[in-house]
Amino acid sequence: MNREEALALLKKNLPNKNLQKHCLATEAVMRRLARHFGENEELWGLAGLLHDIDYERTKDDPDRHSLEGAAMLEALGLPPEVVYAVKVHNERHGLPRQSLLDKALYAVDPLTGFIVAGALIRPEKSLAAVDVPFLLNRFKEKAFARGANREQMQTCTELGLTLDQFIALGLEAMQHQAKELGL
Repeated sequence: MNREEALALLKKNLPNKNLQKHCLATEAVMRRLARHFGENEELWGLAGLLHDIDYERTKDDPDRHSLEGAAMLEALGLPPEVVYAVKVHNERHGLPRQSLLDKALYAVDPLTGFIVAGALIRPEKSLAAVDVPFLLNRFKEKAFARGANREQMQTCTELGLTLDQFIALGLEAMQHQAKELGL
């Protein structure tokens, strides 16, 4: 499956524009991390773009979330490593994060919302107005971006990255996609 096909599939299954933007942001960060680690950028991008493909159907039943998406992607013939990364990004299933891809997707998922929240509280409402020190200061505030799981983001250490490095790579990726993300 190429990116255009994946994007069409995403839009068909996830009509909510904000959720689409979350998936686009996750794709951008996953591609950046793939470049950083010398991994397959297309594969990592697909995992990021499609990780929440089942969210509209499973949002009221978090125990089904990612299992349905993984089954859908498997049926469509996506590579097993993408299918497994999508499945394991929901910690409710208790599946081990084995590969670098698994670990990256798990850590990136809440990061994108955290970075968007940082942009939205700036007067400019722009990713360009956000920097790593600003986000690190906000990271300590429990009330800020409450839905962004800090512990999950801190698993970036499983990738061999410090939180500063992880946020910097994520912010850089999202800033390059600012127009597509509307920020």
